[in-house]
Amino acid sequence: MQHQNLVQIQVMNCELFPLAIRGPIKNNNFQLMKDILKDLPKKSKDKQKENKKFFAKLRKRPPKHLDLQMQELHTEEFAQTNCLDCANCCKTTGPLFTNRDIERISKHFKLKPGIFIDTYLRVDEDNDHVLQQVPCTFLGEDNYCSIYDVRPKACREYPHTDRKDFHKISDLTIKNTAICPAAYNIVEKMKLRLKV
Repeated sequence: MQHQNLVQIQVMNCELFPLAIRGPIKNNNFQLMKDILKDLPKKSKDKQKENKKFFAKLRKRPPKHLDLQMQELHTEEFAQTNCLDCANCCKTTGPLFTNRDIERISKHFKLKPGIFIDTYLRVDEDNDHVLQQVPCTFLGEDNYCSIYDVRPKACREYPHTDRKDFHKISDLTIKNTAICPAAYNIVEKMKLRLKV
Protein backbone atom coordinates (compact mmCIF):
# COMPACT_ATOMS: atom_id res chain seq x y z
CA MET A 1 0.00 0.00 0.00
CA GLN A 2 1.38 3.39 -0.95
CA HIS A 3 0.75 6.52 1.08
CA GLN A 4 1.58 9.91 -0.39
CA ASN A 5 3.90 12.24 1.51
CA LEU A 6 4.83 9.55 3.99
CA VAL A 7 8.32 8.33 4.56
CA GLN A 8 9.34 5.56 6.88
CA ILE A 9 12.61 6.70 8.38
CA GLN A 10 15.39 4.26 9.17
CA VAL A 11 18.38 5.57 11.08
CA MET A 12 20.96 3.28 12.65
CA ASN A 13 18.52 0.37 13.13
CA CYS A 14 15.86 2.79 14.39
CA GLU A 15 12.63 2.28 12.50
CA LEU A 16 10.08 5.01 13.11
CA PHE A 17 6.42 4.99 12.25
CA PRO A 18 5.40 7.39 9.48
CA LEU A 19 3.07 9.66 11.42
CA ALA A 20 3.41 12.82 9.34
CA ILE A 21 -0.18 12.70 8.22
CA ARG A 22 -1.34 16.17 7.36
CA GLY A 23 -4.71 17.61 6.48
CA PRO A 24 -8.21 16.47 7.33
CA ILE A 25 -8.85 12.95 8.50
CA LYS A 26 -9.35 10.66 5.54
CA ASN A 27 -10.10 6.96 5.30
CA ASN A 28 -6.57 6.22 4.07
CA ASN A 29 -5.16 7.90 7.21
CA PHE A 30 -7.30 5.60 9.33
CA GLN A 31 -6.14 2.58 7.31
CA LEU A 32 -2.49 3.63 7.67
CA MET A 33 -2.95 4.08 11.41
CA LYS A 34 -4.74 0.75 11.64
CA ASP A 35 -1.72 -0.91 10.01
CA ILE A 36 0.68 0.92 12.36
CA LEU A 37 -1.34 -0.06 15.43
CA LYS A 38 -1.44 -3.68 14.31
CA ASP A 39 2.40 -3.78 14.23
CA LEU A 40 3.03 -1.59 17.28
CA PRO A 41 2.77 -4.17 20.11
CA LYS A 42 5.25 -6.51 18.38
CA LYS A 43 7.67 -3.68 17.56
CA SER A 44 7.46 -2.47 21.15
CA LYS A 45 8.00 -5.97 22.53
CA ASP A 46 10.99 -6.47 20.22
CA LYS A 47 12.55 -3.27 21.65
CA GLN A 48 11.59 -3.93 25.29
CA LYS A 49 14.91 -5.44 26.44
CA GLU A 50 16.89 -2.67 24.70
CA ASN A 51 14.58 -0.01 26.16
CA LYS A 52 14.81 -1.39 29.71
CA LYS A 53 18.60 -1.38 29.48
CA PHE A 54 18.61 2.19 28.12
CA PHE A 55 16.24 3.47 30.82
CA ALA A 56 18.22 1.74 33.57
CA LYS A 57 21.29 3.71 32.45
CA LEU A 58 19.19 6.85 32.13
CA ARG A 59 17.92 6.52 35.72
CA LYS A 60 21.45 6.07 37.06
CA ARG A 61 22.92 9.06 35.22
CA PRO A 62 20.28 11.32 33.69
CA PRO A 63 21.73 13.92 31.31
CA LYS A 64 21.89 17.46 32.67
CA HIS A 65 19.09 18.89 30.51
CA LEU A 66 16.99 15.74 30.08
CA ASP A 67 13.63 17.43 30.68
CA LEU A 68 14.38 20.11 28.08
CA GLN A 69 15.54 17.50 25.55
CA MET A 70 12.40 15.44 26.15
CA GLN A 71 10.19 18.48 25.67
CA GLU A 72 11.94 19.13 22.34
CA LEU A 73 11.48 15.50 21.21
CA HIS A 74 7.85 15.58 22.32
CA THR A 75 7.18 18.86 20.49
CA GLU A 76 8.89 17.62 17.30
CA GLU A 77 6.92 14.37 17.27
CA PHE A 78 3.56 15.96 17.97
CA ALA A 79 4.13 18.56 15.25
CA GLN A 80 3.91 15.57 12.89
CA THR A 81 1.39 13.41 14.74
CA ASN A 82 -2.35 13.86 14.61
CA CYS A 83 -3.81 12.03 17.60
CA LEU A 84 -7.22 12.09 15.91
CA ASP A 85 -5.91 9.58 13.36
CA CYS A 86 -5.11 7.17 16.19
CA ALA A 87 -6.83 7.57 19.59
CA ASN A 88 -5.44 4.16 20.54
CA CYS A 89 -4.92 5.33 24.13
CA CYS A 90 -8.65 6.09 24.37
CA LYS A 91 -9.58 2.79 22.75
CA THR A 92 -7.35 0.48 24.78
CA THR A 93 -6.55 2.04 28.16
CA GLY A 94 -8.50 3.93 30.74
CA PRO A 95 -7.15 6.98 32.54
CA LEU A 96 -7.04 7.44 36.27
CA PHE A 97 -9.61 10.03 37.42
CA THR A 98 -8.44 12.25 40.27
CA ASN A 99 -10.94 13.88 42.62
CA ARG A 100 -10.35 17.17 40.77
CA ASP A 101 -11.08 15.45 37.45
CA ILE A 102 -14.30 14.00 38.83
CA GLU A 103 -15.42 17.38 40.19
CA ARG A 104 -14.59 19.22 36.95
CA ILE A 105 -16.25 16.68 34.64
CA SER A 106 -19.28 16.31 36.92
CA LYS A 107 -19.74 20.07 36.85
CA HIS A 108 -19.49 19.98 33.03
CA PHE A 109 -22.35 17.44 32.93
CA LYS A 110 -24.24 19.23 35.71
CA LEU A 111 -24.12 16.02 37.76
CA LYS A 112 -23.27 15.39 41.38
CA PRO A 113 -19.84 13.72 41.62
CA GLY A 114 -21.41 10.57 43.14
CA ILE A 115 -23.76 10.19 40.18
CA PHE A 116 -20.89 10.70 37.72
CA ILE A 117 -18.86 8.03 39.54
CA ASP A 118 -21.77 5.57 39.61
CA THR A 119 -22.51 6.15 35.92
CA TYR A 120 -19.04 6.10 34.38
CA LEU A 121 -16.38 4.92 36.83
CA ARG A 122 -15.30 2.01 38.98
CA VAL A 123 -12.63 1.58 41.64
CA ASP A 124 -9.69 -0.54 40.46
CA GLU A 125 -7.33 -2.83 42.40
CA ASP A 126 -5.18 0.19 43.37
CA ASN A 127 -8.27 1.94 44.79
CA ASP A 128 -8.24 4.50 41.96
CA HIS A 129 -11.22 5.69 39.97
CA VAL A 130 -11.04 4.46 36.37
CA LEU A 131 -13.51 4.00 33.52
CA GLN A 132 -15.97 1.14 33.83
CA GLN A 133 -14.98 0.02 30.33
CA VAL A 134 -12.81 0.79 27.33
CA PRO A 135 -12.94 2.19 24.74
CA CYS A 136 -13.62 5.42 26.55
CA THR A 137 -17.29 6.30 26.80
CA PHE A 138 -16.47 9.87 25.78
CA LEU A 139 -14.68 8.93 22.54
CA GLY A 140 -16.66 9.46 19.35
CA GLU A 141 -16.47 7.41 16.16
CA ASP A 142 -14.49 10.29 14.63
CA ASN A 143 -11.90 9.95 17.44
CA TYR A 144 -12.95 13.26 18.99
CA CYS A 145 -13.33 13.43 22.75
CA SER A 146 -16.71 14.77 23.85
CA ILE A 147 -15.17 16.11 27.09
CA TYR A 148 -11.87 17.30 25.61
CA ASP A 149 -11.91 20.69 27.35
CA VAL A 150 -12.47 19.08 30.77
CA ARG A 151 -10.77 15.71 30.18
CA PRO A 152 -8.83 14.01 33.00
CA LYS A 153 -5.30 15.12 33.78
CA ALA A 154 -3.98 11.69 32.74
CA CYS A 155 -5.47 12.24 29.27
CA ARG A 156 -4.11 15.79 28.98
CA GLU A 157 -0.60 14.61 29.81
CA TYR A 158 -0.57 11.37 27.79
CA PRO A 159 1.84 9.89 26.70
CA HIS A 160 3.82 11.73 29.42
CA THR A 161 6.90 12.14 27.21
CA ASP A 162 7.30 15.81 28.11
CA ARG A 163 6.85 15.28 31.83
CA LYS A 164 9.24 16.72 34.38
CA ASP A 165 11.67 14.14 35.80
CA PHE A 166 10.98 11.98 32.76
CA HIS A 167 13.62 9.42 33.77
CA LYS A 168 11.52 8.47 36.80
CA ILE A 169 8.64 7.08 34.72
CA SER A 170 10.53 4.61 32.55
CA ASP A 171 8.20 1.66 33.22
CA LEU A 172 5.20 3.74 32.18
CA THR A 173 7.02 5.03 29.10
CA ILE A 174 7.98 1.51 27.99
CA LYS A 175 4.36 0.42 28.47
CA ASN A 176 3.16 3.41 26.43
CA THR A 177 5.40 2.49 23.47
CA ALA A 178 3.07 -0.47 22.87
CA ILE A 179 -0.01 1.78 22.85
CA CYS A 180 1.09 5.10 21.33
CA PRO A 181 3.03 5.27 18.04
CA ALA A 182 4.25 8.76 18.97
CA ALA A 183 5.65 7.47 22.29
CA TYR A 184 7.38 4.67 20.39
CA ASN A 185 8.94 7.18 17.98
CA ILE A 186 10.01 9.51 20.80
CA VAL A 187 11.78 6.69 22.64
CA GLU A 188 13.54 5.56 19.45
CA LYS A 189 14.71 9.12 18.72
CA MET A 190 15.70 9.60 22.35
CA LYS A 191 18.01 6.56 22.20
CA LEU A 192 19.75 8.12 19.19
CA ARG A 193 20.11 11.59 20.66
CA LEU A 194 20.92 11.00 24.30
CA LYS A 195 24.26 9.63 25.33
CA VAL A 196 23.95 7.58 28.51
